[in-house]
Amino acid sequence: MWTMIARRLLQSIFVITGVTVITFIALHMAGDPTYLYVSERASEQEIQETRIKLGFDRPLYVQYLSFLGGLVRGDLGTSLTYKTSALDVVLAHFPATIELTIVAMIIAIGLAIPLGVIAALNRGTAVDGGIMTLAIFGQSIPSFWLGIMLILFVGLWLQWLPISGHVPLIVPLFAGDFWGALRSLPEALTYLIMPAVTVAFFSLSRNARLVRSSMLEVLSQDYVRTARAKGLAEPQVVTGHALRNAWLPVVTMVGLEFGFMLSGVVVVETIFSWPGVGRLVFNAINQRDIPLVQAAVIVFAVVFVLLNLVVDLIYARLDPRIRLG
Repeated sequence: MWTMIARRLLQSIFVITGVTVITFIALHMAGDPTYLYVSERASEQEIQETRIKLGFDRPLYVQYLSFLGGLVRGDLGTSLTYKTSALDVVLAHFPATIELTIVAMIIAIGLAIPLGVIAALNRGTAVDGGIMTLAIFGQSIPSFWLGIMLILFVGLWLQWLPISGHVPLIVPLFAGDFWGALRSLPEALTYLIMPAVTVAFFSLSRNARLVRSSMLEVLSQDYVRTARAKGLAEPQVVTGHALRNAWLPVVTMVGLEFGFMLSGVVVVETIFSWPGVGRLVFNAINQRDIPLVQAAVIVFAVVFVLLNLVVDLIYARLDPRIRLG
């Protein structure tokens, strides 16, 4: 197991390095970044002096190696907007994105599993058709449209939930204020529900179809028929035999979905004015804050790679026969 972890971590270094290369080159191809650091009235001499001072006159590969050296030291540059460490800015906004992603994942998986199981157990019936129709609908509508509709109907028309705002949960927990976080949980959830549902809806729909397919495949296996022939109750057959063996593809998808949710909340956070990394990156791109965009992309890449490692470990735990290469 430790050999596998070491091998995966080594592979992760190459993946993250590739991400930094692509991000660095793509952002620098957008134009000379020197003009971001000087005023509009700067003379050519001032621009050239700034270019030399910041090292932008050097070859691109030399600039990248310098950037890579800073990355190893935890220095990803200074944000042009916030005038402080870009990594610190990203990490300060990261808890809000983590909160949104975790709640969205709980909603998606908490509903996808029972819906998929119910659809599989009622294959070919109106119940199955209704659930699959809802799943197809969920995969068809864009998240920005769903978010806008929730704001209009649930937030403005019915006035059930606030359309923007945020109450921190993770930061108080890390600060040791457990009871403070627990007291603020009900209020925090009122702000979380609409954006979390918007993020979760596509994943919920896809995972419900995946659970259904996995359950249908498992329910046709001989050991399930044997369990029924032995007189086991249907709930015991479903939960103790079928669902347990249908977990593997679901676990894989859940791990990937969490990473995709985490890095794909830009639109949803912008719509709901959520103070997370997604909205931060959107604003940074508009303002051409290159260090901030680089820092956010690298943080997302690291988290995604670590999530894949965790999924591999869970895979091995659920099915020891799997040999991880």
